[in-house]
Amino acid sequence: MAKNTKVDSGRLLADVIVKGMEEKKGKGITLIDLREVKGAVADYFVICEGDSDRQVQAIAKSVEEFVDKEIHEDPYHREGYENSEWILLDYVNVVAHVFIPEKREFFALEDLWGDGEITRY
Repeated sequence: MAKNTKVDSGRLLADVIVKGMEEKKGKGITLIDLREVKGAVADYFVICEGDSDRQVQAIAKSVEEFVDKEIHEDPYHREGYENSEWILLDYVNVVAHVFIPEKREFFALEDLWGDGEITRY
């Protein structure tokens, strides 16, 4: 009998997003698995922060480049590049959030979605 080799494409995408964040020294990288959370808007959130608006923008661009190169996917929606305090990259089943520290603390997504399984890098 063959083993179950079902690939979790959302988790693969989340892992590539993490690599993009690490490339530009994103801080406090956190993965929240929301698949078992009732009412969740995605399967995974990947969250990090940068020290400045310029670093936040660089991290978000790095995420987009890594995902494009490794998975050949563009975000369904992106927002926040204008002021770069919170950039959101929506890949439908995975959403990347890149914050400046003050906005991350204010919105507290890890607390809001704390019912999910949290992995910190």
